[in-house]
Amino acid sequence: MVIAGGEGTRLQPLTRERAKPAVPFGGKYRLIDFVLSNFVNSDIFAIYVLVQFKSQSMIEHIAAGWQFGGVLPDHFVSPVPAQMRAGQTWYQGTADAVLQNLNLIENFAPDVVAVFGADHIYRFDIRQMVDFHDEMGAQVTVATMPVRREDATEFGVLAVDEERRVTAFVEKPVEPPEIPGRPGWALASMGNYLFETGYLIEVLKAFGDRPAADLDFGHNVLPQGLDGGRTFAYDFAANRMPGEPTTLTPYWRDVGTVDAYFAANMDLCEGTPALNLYNPRWPVRSVSSPAPPAKFIFDVEGRRGSATNSLISEGCLIEGANVLGSVLGRNVRLESGAEVEECVILDGSRIGSGARLRRVILDKNCVIPAGETIGFDLAADRARFPTTESGLVVLPKGWRRI
Repeated sequence: MVIAGGEGTRLQPLTRERAKPAVPFGGKYRLIDFVLSNFVNSDIFAIYVLVQFKSQSMIEHIAAGWQFGGVLPDHFVSPVPAQMRAGQTWYQGTADAVLQNLNLIENFAPDVVAVFGADHIYRFDIRQMVDFHDEMGAQVTVATMPVRREDATEFGVLAVDEERRVTAFVEKPVEPPEIPGRPGWALASMGNYLFETGYLIEVLKAFGDRPAADLDFGHNVLPQGLDGGRTFAYDFAANRMPGEPTTLTPYWRDVGTVDAYFAANMDLCEGTPALNLYNPRWPVRSVSSPAPPAKFIFDVEGRRGSATNSLISEGCLIEGANVLGSVLGRNVRLESGAEVEECVILDGSRIGSGARLRRVILDKNCVIPAGETIGFDLAADRARFPTTESGLVVLPKGWRRI
């Protein structure tokens, strides 16, 4: 069960017309592609995606790129809007989304239910977490990530004993409990869970007659099972990718804000990126594109372009422009003399001749006129565009100067 109904208000204006999991990332992907790829690469093929806010583009994306052809009945990626089976309400929290769709779990009758979010950038061999869940005889297993104690106040934090049995769960604590034997560090929940099916059904049905209110796994469900001693914390830092060095630290980024989203894109531009998209044994899948290969043209003095430490996607046309440390989506066109530095340019945008952009995010189909300058005078930029405190300028989808 993939929870993909997030509104993503802190990612505005990128979420003005789409749900957060549908936000494009890394030139050719959407955020939801990462969790779906993790499941498929882990040989888990029965996937329900629980959608809600502004979900049309995500539903179309799943239909275009995540269908298995209907050959096997237990191989599917199926979007599930709120069915209002439990009353006239939309999903009222992460656990309520699953509660409203318990019929899907009961009909499929799995041994284990995985409930994962769709908002993060990471690669995760979920089979290793399932093995841990089975070895511990767990009712519930929570994926966790070690974080510095001073940063843990922004997460749900677990207290564990020496056997990684969860003894307490606290949302955004002022004084986060430390990891035993590791002073200064705390275990943060990643919002990804495994449940013994019978237990999940039992505990959610116990909330079935509650007054309408938010029902979340962290706030409500996890604390219910701690007394039984069968809730365990899986250490994501111990997860290892097939085909990569065992010394490589797993990558996980919460991209809940514009600054975090931008930083995760910039991570991909490094010479040796922490997130390796080029591992053939763990591909990140997405919708395929009929766009032609990227093309660089003009080889004359004063009109010779380049791209350095950048991702250039299919269909891009670089006409004697310069790209440095940037991510270009599909079918982006840069005209002669344009300069783009530390930018994220989404599909279909066009940068006119001589335009200069620095630390700018362009949503899809923006048109930057010739000679325009953005990212060099923040006071002027703030008067025209959404701008973060750190100085990132964000142009909404379809922007063009009138």
